[in-house]
Amino acid sequence: MNAITELEPYVLRADCGGVATLTLNRPSQFNSLSSAMLGALQAELDAIAADPALRVVVIAGAGKAFCAGHDLKEMRANYSKAFMQALFKQAGKLMLTITQMPQPVIARIHGIATAAGCQLVSSCDLAVAAEVACFATSGINVGLFCATPGVGLSRNIGRKQALEMLLTGDFIDAQTALQQGLVNRVVPGEALDAEVDKLAQAILAKSPVAVGMGKQMFYKQLEMGLDAAYQYAAEVMACNMMTEDAAEGIDAFIGKRKAEWKGR
Repeated sequence: MNAITELEPYVLRADCGGVATLTLNRPSQFNSLSSAMLGALQAELDAIAADPALRVVVIAGAGKAFCAGHDLKEMRANYSKAFMQALFKQAGKLMLTITQMPQPVIARIHGIATAAGCQLVSSCDLAVAAEVACFATSGINVGLFCATPGVGLSRNIGRKQALEMLLTGDFIDAQTALQQGLVNRVVPGEALDAEVDKLAQAILAKSPVAVGMGKQMFYKQLEMGLDAAYQYAAEVMACNMMTEDAAEGIDAFIGKRKAEWKGR
C-alpha cells in the first residue's frame, strides 16, 4: 500500500472553465510541504502562470487537513544547515510565485493549516475556509520559531495578532481568522466548494488584463512609500486605460451591454 501511495502524484490538478484546482495529495502526511511536495506544486504553478486560458487557481488539500506545514520527519532525516537553507529557499520561491503569477490564487481550507500550511494560506491572494478550519504557527511548540510563515502572516493580520500566534503556537478558529484578515470568507463545510466557485466566477467575469495588471500592482505598491505608490499606481492605471479591454469595458457600460473581453 505504501509503495502504491508513493506512485500517486503529490499534487492533483483539475482544469475546468478557466479555473485550475491543485489538490495537495498526501493525506496520510496531512499534506506536509516536503521538498517533493514543494517541487510538484511549483511545477504546476509555473505551468499555469504561462497559460492565459487559465484565469484562477484554487489550492486545496486531500484528506482531513489542508496542510500541516513542513515535513518534520524529512527535516530530521536530513539534519544539515545546507538542507534547511535549500528547503526554506524552495518554500520561499513557491510563496513568491503565488503572489507574482498573474492569476489570482484562492486557498480552500477545510481542516487545519499549521506552520508553513498557514504560510501557504497567507500567501494566497484570497482564502475561503470551512467553519471547522483552524490555523496556527505551531513551530514554537517544538522549539522552532515560524520565521518564514511569519513573513506572510504579518502581511495579512495585525502585528500583535501575528506575534501572539507566532509566540504561543495557539490555534485560532475560522471566525477569528476572518476577523483578523487571514481569510475572506467562512462557510459551513458543505458550502465550501460552492463559495470558492462563487468567488472564482466573480473573478472570471472580469477582464483578465485588468486582473493581471491589478494583482501585480497591488503587491508592488505595498512595499513602496505613499508618494511612490501613487505615482506607480497612476502609471499602471494609465497603461490599463490604453488596453483594448478597458475600451471595450467602458463602451459596454455606456452602451448598457455585456463586455466581451479581448484579453489585450
